[in-house]
Amino acid sequence: MTTRREALEHLRRSKFRSSFHLNEQDKAYVREKGMDVIESHARDFVRERLADASPKNDGRQTPMKGHPVFKAMHACAMCCRGCMHKWYHVPLGVPLTQQDQDRIAGMLMYWIQEEMRDEK
Repeated sequence: MTTRREALEHLRRSKFRSSFHLNEQDKAYVREKGMDVIESHARDFVRERLADASPKNDGRQTPMKGHPVFKAMHACAMCCRGCMHKWYHVPLGVPLTQQDQDRIAGMLMYWIQEEMRDEK
């Protein structure tokens, strides 16, 4: 089983995935809302955008900006079911279990925490 750290190291080798970072506005939003609220948003986005067997607008349902979790979803290749299948072998056409959703939200939060830790 791959750890979150190992998964992140693998993703950082991708030019596209490694291009996503939280900017100062994103970091200010995270500081203002707090990690608990951001995690709640992550869980909501995973449930609403990824959990169905065939999500609406799959492949285009996650904006590239506008919320720190959206950036995390792209950075972690958890932006659509196609990317999740390619990077994590998540089966297509099968709804995500609660355990799957928890694991995805956990990875998104790990990425956000790493980005916040990089503050100088």
